[in-house]
Amino acid sequence: MERVTLRIPKQQIEEVERMVESGEYPNRSEAIRAAVRDMLNEHEGTQESSQKRKRTWAQV
Repeated sequence: MERVTLRIPKQQIEEVERMVESGEYPNRSEAIRAAVRDMLNEHEGTQESSQKRKRTWAQV
């Protein structure tokens, strides 16, 4: 795993800390990794949907 340094607004880190304290995530790193995974999955789904439309258009 690679280490990445980033700046996040204090309010957002406080929200992440609350999620960790409530037990939703074991630590901040895992919460941020989950957010990145969700973002990538959403982006992938958007691209797949776009590619399907392109394929459909190309077949017409």
